[in-house]
Amino acid sequence: MKPIYLTFFWVLLLVLAGCDLKGGNETGAVSATEVIQAGELQVQVGLQHDPPTVGENTLLIHVKDQQGKALNDATVRAVAEMPAMGSMPAMRSAANMQAAGEGRYKGTFDLPMKGEWPLAVDIAWEDESGQNQHVDLVFDMATGREGLALVSAPAAGEIAYHTCSMHPSVKSTTPGTCPICGMDLVPVTREEQRSVTIRVDEDRRQSVGIKIGEVVHKPFHFPLRLQGKIAFDQSRVKAINLQYGGWVSKVRALEPGQRFNQGEALFSLYSPELFALQEAHYQSYRRNPTANSPTLQASRERLRLAGLLAEQIQTIERKGAQSHISILAPQPLVIVSSQLTEGAAVQRGQSVLQTASIDQVWVEAYAYERDIPLLQEGMSARVKPPNSGVEKETSVDLISPFVSGATRSARVRLSLQNSDETFMPGQFADVWLYKRLGEQLLVPLDAVVVAGDRRIVFKDLGEGKLQPVKVETGYNDGQHIVIRKGLKEGDRIVTSGVFLIAAESKLKLGSDAW
Repeated sequence: MKPIYLTFFWVLLLVLAGCDLKGGNETGAVSATEVIQAGELQVQVGLQHDPPTVGENTLLIHVKDQQGKALNDATVRAVAEMPAMGSMPAMRSAANMQAAGEGRYKGTFDLPMKGEWPLAVDIAWEDESGQNQHVDLVFDMATGREGLALVSAPAAGEIAYHTCSMHPSVKSTTPGTCPICGMDLVPVTREEQRSVTIRVDEDRRQSVGIKIGEVVHKPFHFPLRLQGKIAFDQSRVKAINLQYGGWVSKVRALEPGQRFNQGEALFSLYSPELFALQEAHYQSYRRNPTANSPTLQASRERLRLAGLLAEQIQTIERKGAQSHISILAPQPLVIVSSQLTEGAAVQRGQSVLQTASIDQVWVEAYAYERDIPLLQEGMSARVKPPNSGVEKETSVDLISPFVSGATRSARVRLSLQNSDETFMPGQFADVWLYKRLGEQLLVPLDAVVVAGDRRIVFKDLGEGKLQPVKVETGYNDGQHIVIRKGLKEGDRIVTSGVFLIAAESKLKLGSDAW
C-alpha cells in the first residue's frame, strides 16, 4: 500500500501547486512549516511523516522565487546533526535530495537514535545573470516531537548575509561575531551580489588611500633585459704563425693579458732561412739601392711576407742581416694565449701566439624563446656592467637563428666601441633593449590584481561603486601594463589601495565574482 499512498501524495501536491505544504495536514501524511521568506526565495520544508522517528524519514522541500515561479535545477542539500555529548562524538545524517519537478525536492535520511537532531537546509542556484546564489536555513527537529521549528533564515531585505573579514567561509543570516576569531561580521547586500560591485564612500576612500585614474592610449616601449658577457671581437683576434723554423730567444710575450703597443718586440727568432733571406736582400740593396728597382721591391715583399715590418726592413738595408730578428706587434694588442719558451725550437707554420685587439669588443647575450619575437637586428641597446656607473649605447648586430636545447635561449651579439678599454673580455654585463610596440591601452602596473591565472582591475562606476573586471594583460615596463581586453580608453579605475579593495571584494562577492 505504501507505493500507492506516495503516488496519491505527490499527485495531490501537483494539484495544489502554489499552495503551502501545510495543506497536506488534512491527509495526516505531511507536517510542514509556513512559507518562509528566505532571501530571494519562498521555501516550504516538511516531513512526510511527522513526528520524525528513529530510522528512515522523508523530507519534502518546495522552492519558488519571489514572483511565485517554481525554482528548478537548484542544488538542495539537507543534513541532520546530533551535537556531541560528553565522550560521544557528533552524528550526522545527510538526506539524498532529488528533484521531483515543479520546484519540489524529496530525500530520505536515517536517524540512528532518539534525541535532538537540528536540521540544516542549503539551497544553491544560478540566477538570471549567471551568478551563483544560495540560502541557508536551520530548523529545530527532534524525534517524537511534531513539526520543524525555524531557527534561522536569511532576511528578505537588502542584506544577503553577514560574513567575517578574516574568514570569508563564515556566513550568518544575522549580525554577530565570527565564531573563529571573534571579529564583528560585516554585511553583504543583495545589490552587491547581483551587480558584482562593492560600495566604498568618499570618507573611507580617503582613509585607506584609494586613488582613481584613467585607462590611457599612448605609445609603449617595452624594455627587455638580457644577461650578457663581454667577449673578444673575433674579427680582431689574430694568430702569429712562423714563416720559418728556428729557435726562440728574448721572449716577452709569456702569458695571457699582457699588453703591447704597435712596434713593441714580442720575442726574437734565430732562423738560418730568415737570416739568408735578409742577407740576400742586403746584397741586392747594396748593388742597386734605387728605391723603384723591381728587383729590390720583390726582395722587400719577401721580407714583408716573412713577417717583418717596414722599419725592420729599413734597418737591414742600413746595417745588414740580423742573426736574431725581433717579431714585433703589428698593432696594439693583448696576448690571448702563448706557446713560447725561451730557447725552444719552432717549425715553419707553427702558431706561437694568439693575440687580440680590445678597442672593440663583442657583447654576447642570450634571449629566452618567449622574447625572441621582440628582437630584430639593428635595434638600439644599452650595455652596463653590474655595479658600475658606466653605460654605453650600441645596437644588435646578430640574432642567432638557433635555440639552445639546454637553455632554450638564442644568442644575441652586439658590437661595442671600447677605445677607453672600459669593458674587459670575460666581464658580465646587463643589456637593455627597447621594443617599440606602438599605441597601446595602458594602466598602472599596481592597478592589476593577480588572482591565479586571472587578472582583475577595479572599475569606478560612480556613486561610490567599484566593480571587479577581468582583463587580459600584455607586456609591462615596470610602471605600466598593456591591457588587451576588458577595458577601453577613458575608463576610470582604482590605481592605489587596490589590495584593500580586492580583499573587501573577495570577502563580499566571493571568488566566483572573480
